[in-house]
Amino acid sequence: MKTTFLGQAGLLFHKNGTTVMIDPYLSDSVGRTDPNKKRNVPVDTRIFSVKPDVLVITHEHLDHYDPETVARYVTADSQVTVLSPFSVWQKIRAIGGKNNYVLFDAGTMWSEHGFTFSAVPAVHSDPYAIGVVIDNGQHKYYVTGDTLYNQRIFAHVPSDVYALFLPINGAGNNMNKQDAARFAERIRARVVVPMHFGLLDRLDAENFSCDNKRILDVYKEEEL
Repeated sequence: MKTTFLGQAGLLFHKNGTTVMIDPYLSDSVGRTDPNKKRNVPVDTRIFSVKPDVLVITHEHLDHYDPETVARYVTADSQVTVLSPFSVWQKIRAIGGKNNYVLFDAGTMWSEHGFTFSAVPAVHSDPYAIGVVIDNGQHKYYVTGDTLYNQRIFAHVPSDVYALFLPINGAGNNMNKQDAARFAERIRARVVVPMHFGLLDRLDAENFSCDNKRILDVYKEEEL
């Protein structure tokens, strides 16, 4: 599946004419509220032309649910399926229009365009935060969203995850590099992609010690 890392926790997946976007943060909204968290990587405005079929928002923190970014993709005239937990759903559905706003709390499954999306628990400061497992019919991709290492998560994750995407920054109730490595060891995915580094901080993923690690270049489409 073609995969593009959008920085922070943002991802873009594309297969068979269907585009799935997760947690895009393509503004400097956080930097305007906290000068210590200004973007270190400029926004690639080419991403603004993407038309997602499905948009997944894992929780309501500004670097995941950024109204300024969302407004570029979800409008009164778009037809996007928006999957989001209650903390986001109660706000984003106010955009209205022809979009399908699906309440996507942990335990919910949604199938569309040959994909199946499963919301799994995350343990974060937003109590409604979720992760998502995306099954494209060939492989399963598990995006943890923002989360700490918590034992109860593993019972909700399939045993055959192909690619795992997880935070390594160790701040704001996210796993640090050591716990992320332990988490990856439990999931046993063939590919482990670190996220949540470098955009709002100076964290380097090169010293994230993990088998099967693959660091994606921001804005570069890669086959995964």
